[in-house]
Amino acid sequence: MSLTAKDVQTIIRTGVPMAEDIDLRVESLSSDHARVRVPFRAQAIRPGGTLSGPVLMSAADAAMYAAIMGALGKVEMAVTSNLNINFLKKPAPADLIAEATLLRLGRRLAFVEVSLFCDGDETLVAHATGSYALPQQPVSPTEA
Repeated sequence: MSLTAKDVQTIIRTGVPMAEDIDLRVESLSSDHARVRVPFRAQAIRPGGTLSGPVLMSAADAAMYAAIMGALGKVEMAVTSNLNINFLKKPAPADLIAEATLLRLGRRLAFVEVSLFCDGDETLVAHATGSYALPQQPVSPTEA
C-alpha cells in the first residue's frame, strides 16, 4: 500500500498528539525521502530567541518516521531506537524544515539521516542521524 504525504501526516498526528500541537506537516514523501515542516510559533522559542532543541528533535524524529513509512507503508509500530543530533547554528525565527533520507532499510532496522534548516535559508541549523526498530512481519503459512 502506497501512502501519500497527507496519509503519513494523519498517521503521525493521530498517533502522536504533540505533532498536532506543533502543527507538524508532511510536505513530501517518496520511497526514500520525506520533507517535514514545523511552522514557526512564538511558543517554540527558548531564551535567546531561537527555536528550542525539543522542536528540532521532534521534527527530525517525525521526518525519519515519515521516510520509513514512505518506504514500507503503514508501520505504526516502527519505533525510534537511536537519535543523534548536532546543533550547528542558531535557527532563525522561521518555519523549520526537516529533510530525511533513508540510508539503509533492513529487516529489523532502518537508518536515516536528517538535514534541518529554516525556510528560505538552506544553511543547516542541525544534522541528525537515527535508527528505527521495525516491527517483525508475520510469516505467512506459505512461507513457513
